[in-house]
Amino acid sequence: MARSLGKKTSDMAVWIILILLIIGLGGFGISNFGGSVRSIGSVGDEPISVDDYARALQSEIAAQQQRSGAPFSFAQAQQSGLTGAIQRTVIDRATLDNETGDLGLSVGDEEVRREVLQVSAFQGIDGQFDREAYRATLQRAGQTEAQFEAQLRKDVARNLLQGAVLTGVATPDAYTGALYSYFAERRSYTLIEVTEDTLEAPVGTPDDAALQAFYEANPAAFTTPETLDITYAWLTPDMIVDTVEVEEDALRALYDERIADYQQPERRLVERLVFATTEDAAAAKARLDADEITFEDLVAERGLALSDIDLGDVAATDLGAAGAAVFALDGPGVTEPQDTDLGPALFRMNAILAARDVPFDEARGELQAEAALDKARRVISDMMGDVDDRLAAGATLEELTDETELRLDQIAWHPDLGDGIAGYEAFRDAAAAAQPGDFPELVELDDGGIFAMRLNEIVAPALQALADMRDTAIEGWQQQELTRALTERAEALKAQLDGGADLATLEVDHETMTDLTRGAVTPQALSDPLFALDPGDSTIVTDSGRIYLARLDAVSPPDDDDPISQFLQQQIEQQTAQALSQDVLDYYVQYLRQNAGLTLDQAAINAVHAQFQ
Repeated sequence: MARSLGKKTSDMAVWIILILLIIGLGGFGISNFGGSVRSIGSVGDEPISVDDYARALQSEIAAQQQRSGAPFSFAQAQQSGLTGAIQRTVIDRATLDNETGDLGLSVGDEEVRREVLQVSAFQGIDGQFDREAYRATLQRAGQTEAQFEAQLRKDVARNLLQGAVLTGVATPDAYTGALYSYFAERRSYTLIEVTEDTLEAPVGTPDDAALQAFYEANPAAFTTPETLDITYAWLTPDMIVDTVEVEEDALRALYDERIADYQQPERRLVERLVFATTEDAAAAKARLDADEITFEDLVAERGLALSDIDLGDVAATDLGAAGAAVFALDGPGVTEPQDTDLGPALFRMNAILAARDVPFDEARGELQAEAALDKARRVISDMMGDVDDRLAAGATLEELTDETELRLDQIAWHPDLGDGIAGYEAFRDAAAAAQPGDFPELVELDDGGIFAMRLNEIVAPALQALADMRDTAIEGWQQQELTRALTERAEALKAQLDGGADLATLEVDHETMTDLTRGAVTPQALSDPLFALDPGDSTIVTDSGRIYLARLDAVSPPDDDDPISQFLQQQIEQQTAQALSQDVLDYYVQYLRQNAGLTLDQAAINAVHAQFQ
């Protein structure tokens, strides 16, 4: 999140450049904040730059869009509290910058030079610093070299101050020990699922009086929801895709554009385990060859999971110098130690993915379907203006479908409906907001389709007659009675267990679970109740309509020799230390801000927000 302040200096430099490029290339009008307004406020003597706030907002909105894969508006940013979080972030940075100024903390030109040389955006095709790329990148972002280097100098100094605050924070052993015990303690228990087979007699069929009583006691189950009687005209690409023609040249252009999907070199599924030294890597390989350890256990020894070392499917060129060794394997296996940018490593190859070469003629069908659908979207897009004009001129939906390709339909809509046009979010939103008498308006669907609707009538909820819902009522009564009977049976079995009865005398199927941690208990709904029991006690848990009876047999401490437990303990220590360090930094920043004083210019903040609306 944007509030995280403890970042490496080189990462921050790259982050700054990426933001600058987003702003410079995205056309956002930072320059529009000219004139006398240069800041949105200050902390002590340190101004909070208008441009810094705007760039931070733009960057986070772009990040939200990338994560969700959907547009993320400024209004959404305000509603979700994102703008407030970004304000706190830039205020915190200004607070630390103000303190570094008061302390006289700074870095020399050599350190700034080293950081600039590390930024990949300033490097040429040979991987070396390129002054022209440096100048051009900053120019596109609207910054001079002097401005960027001054900001970078402040960033490095701020990191030094943060590092001094964060270093050495240790979590109390009692705290980490309590968390470790909570997650790693184990339980052994006996589990009985109370099913219909455990009942002395099956649930029967209700008589008329019982059915009537159930019907009267559960009116909601037999009441139709409020529905909207809606007439709509719509058109989607799927409706006309069979009518559009795609030119040969367009298909070949699409094939060339997607060539990477149809022509790929041989690839392999690979994992890479990096070691500190070549000797360590060679020793690990020797243990593998001698069958002293599995590759999975070797990974666990390093405190890692297989997902941490998975490279996915890669080509030989993706692996650099190690590619030859990995692709020399003719089947799954582990290479000898290989030199990599991260250090000596063992590569495990898990599968060979054959080269792919799909010629144009073979891909034609797939390309035809894709291109036709795309053209159908364009056809609909081109007709939107005409449809909009007709609606504005007063055309009814019936007239619209007579005169255009749109199709007329009707729906009794309610929020739980999700079939057909009701499956589109745009339609659901429009239906929920519709009012009788509204004029039809053209609305776009997310697949490139369009629709316009008319709300004819709001149909109030209605209780359906028992005669029409008899089968549903019988099924509901039987389910209710079954749940009651199973609960009573579970309570009776629990009473026998708590009284010391032998399981063999209960004549019910059961399972014995041994030394399971909280996360391993099944069903998961049983975990917390089970861990709250004393040995010999029992509990009844209902999960997804199924009823379980569990008796706790034994409590075992964490298995400190288990690699997974060791890894868990390390993770708890690291994460709690990081959380505590961040808390210390947050409190420190609050203290500095209170002492230095914070002023904000709401008019300047509103001016920044106006640029996004």
